[in-house]
Amino acid sequence: MPVPLKIAPATQSKFAKLGIHTPFDLVLHLPLRYEDETQITRISDLVPGTSAQVEGEIIHSEVMYRPRRSLVCQLQDDSGILYLRFLNFYPSQQKQLAIGKQIRALGESRMGFFGMEMVHPKCRVAGESVPLKQALTPVYPTTAGLPQATLTKHIHAALNELALDDTLPEPIKKRLQLPDFAASVRLLHQPPPDTDEDALLERAHPAWMRIKFDELLAQQLSMRVHYRERSQRIAPKLAAHNKLTDALLKDLPFALTGAQKKVWHEISHDLARPHPMQRLLQGDVGSGKTVVAALAALQAIENGYQVAFMAPTEILAEQHYLKLRDWLTPLGMAPVWLSGSLKKKDKTAAAERIAQGDMLAIGTHALFQTSVEFNKLGLVIVDEQHKFGVQQRLALRGKGSEPHQLMMSATPIPRTLAMSYYADLDVSVIDELPPGRTPIVTKLVSDARREEVFERVRVACLEGRQAYWVCPLIGESEALQLQTALETHATLTQIFPELRIGLAHGKLSSAEKAETMAAFKAGELQLLVATTVIEVGVDVPNASLMVIDHAERMGLAQLHQLRGRVGRGAAESMCVLLFQQPLSELARARLKIIYENTDGFEIAQQDLRLRGPGELLGARQSGVPMLRFADLGEDDKLLDKARDIADEMLRDFPEAAQAHLQRWMANEPDYLRT
Repeated sequence: MPVPLKIAPATQSKFAKLGIHTPFDLVLHLPLRYEDETQITRISDLVPGTSAQVEGEIIHSEVMYRPRRSLVCQLQDDSGILYLRFLNFYPSQQKQLAIGKQIRALGESRMGFFGMEMVHPKCRVAGESVPLKQALTPVYPTTAGLPQATLTKHIHAALNELALDDTLPEPIKKRLQLPDFAASVRLLHQPPPDTDEDALLERAHPAWMRIKFDELLAQQLSMRVHYRERSQRIAPKLAAHNKLTDALLKDLPFALTGAQKKVWHEISHDLARPHPMQRLLQGDVGSGKTVVAALAALQAIENGYQVAFMAPTEILAEQHYLKLRDWLTPLGMAPVWLSGSLKKKDKTAAAERIAQGDMLAIGTHALFQTSVEFNKLGLVIVDEQHKFGVQQRLALRGKGSEPHQLMMSATPIPRTLAMSYYADLDVSVIDELPPGRTPIVTKLVSDARREEVFERVRVACLEGRQAYWVCPLIGESEALQLQTALETHATLTQIFPELRIGLAHGKLSSAEKAETMAAFKAGELQLLVATTVIEVGVDVPNASLMVIDHAERMGLAQLHQLRGRVGRGAAESMCVLLFQQPLSELARARLKIIYENTDGFEIAQQDLRLRGPGELLGARQSGVPMLRFADLGEDDKLLDKARDIADEMLRDFPEAAQAHLQRWMANEPDYLRT
């Protein structure tokens, strides 16, 4: 167990806000930046826009009231005069800065009205009895009511009291040419004056390399331990009998692609083993993951085990239900549908069918409810798995002995993200689109040209094709989004009296949504106005035009998913990103990326650089420790080394591996500890 901090409860609560609970947390509370109080700069040598420390005598001190109340002092050395300006000050500061006082001032200089000045510099008494500091002064991340002096005192105490023994075996440390751990953290907290400050700030100094490597190594060790632990657990052996799977493949109006066959072979092999499969199936928009999931479900069913198939939204879950119902009903299987919007009696009936042993249940998170008991659960399929938290996935683990898990994602995961946060999973990738898919042309169009977009929609629909008009996401408000959808539908109905226009949004009942989507798919509707509920799971080959209104408000993954709703037939398809000026830098960068790229993995990699792993991982991060020091966009080479060293340490240095995990993972949730 980690040793708690020995400090007053009030201070402890402030430390807790910074994630500091133990003395070792203090050691890893590393500076944001540094101040150089090791040397004095002459006033005449100050460079505007740079930080420096000066020393001299206060020759004038006055409270001025124009343009606002401020304390203005003149500090003089043998080379010139510097103005010190304080907009907020206390009586004690006036005494400290009285005429005749010898003062050191540290701050950023700039040209003011009267000459060179510093605004709110850090001031302290100077003199022969006050030596210059011998190390750069760290500035730590803090919170209200926790001054730098308190943080510094406790961090120095932890550095002096803790045994910072190296957990990296000496042969590995020498081979990787990494410095000692203790020397690294001490240097980062108290860097000597000659330390390369740019290397410190850019986290490129060897000391930073050691900290980042240790963090990545701990993550890799944790994931590898979980991977090995899974191979010790027992799951049903779901052997491939091929009767139902062959029947489905024979009935399908298309043949599997080479990539689909490859990943299906990997999944089928895993299901036949006596240990729980945890495989992530990745594939870009429209690559054909659902048919692979259907084959996996049939292999479980052939062995007498039930399957739970979940999706995060009702419209996506319903699309899966309708598709699998059409495929499997001819084989003698009618899936059970369970969602939160069903009436109580229908939910009860669905739960009874599942409890009695119906083989395939499809639905939303309603399948997690304690009232739903599976008779003999053998496989859990989770679509868009990143939108479910760790605890939610673990909840299904308990709904049977130990079911196999197949997780699917149409949001491609960058290589470095897969290697770090998904290293406990096996990964299969469908890297090939079915034949006949046409490239999608992407257009960026300013809102000022909205009339041109209206005309393009009219022409496409009158020529026999279909179109989507996606309404913007306004903040997180479903009510505002619904209002926007209703207003847009009314406006477009007025503009296009000759077109049959439908409306789909999250507040419609299941029956209403299903009816609207079926009418659109059948060609009865020419234009579908929708919120982002159609982001995934909608497949209408005749739809060849997508207009995304206020595209600047949406993320890259969402834009890519929406664009993938077209281009599913033989006609040339187009996605119009309608944006409103002015654009923020982030929005401009996103639109540029989506305009220039169609490959989902490249888009995901650039999204990682823009947003970092936290947002990309979404709800999966509930309980998963985020990287504090390493940057997956910059430190991919370190990650490669950490992955290799993790396997080596578990094999050849198990005690060192355990010590390393205890040091770095002591505060993590139980299900992430070794």
